[in-house]
Amino acid sequence: MNSAKSNRTIGIWLVSVVAILFGLLTIKSGGMVLFVDGPDRVAAGNYVPFVLWFNFVAGFFYVLAGVGLWFKQRWAMWLAGIIVLSTLVVFALLNLHIYNGGLFEFRTVIAMSLRSVVWSVIAFYAYLKFNKS
Repeated sequence: MNSAKSNRTIGIWLVSVVAILFGLLTIKSGGMVLFVDGPDRVAAGNYVPFVLWFNFVAGFFYVLAGVGLWFKQRWAMWLAGIIVLSTLVVFALLNLHIYNGGLFEFRTVIAMSLRSVVWSVIAFYAYLKFNKS
């Protein structure tokens, strides 16, 4: 029996799969708005370009972090933390954009809140897993 597989807890399995799926969905949805002139772009409404680009690029890092967590790589814990911090910075910039009267969709605020919470949970779980006594 493969020891790496046998040592993979349900928690690592869950956060890895969530991170990878979240990343793939983020890449797909962002890519459809950025690169396809069609119904997804129209449905996006008043999207904020810097937030959309950030989320699209971040999706690749979500997948990378998920794969790293799956293989129990310590660097994935650090990457998850960087994802949280960068998401919070972009969220703050989005709030500044809104405060200054910029156009936006309320669902972007909800999505950024969800991203912040999901990645905070993933990073915290990874921190606990990699730093247990």
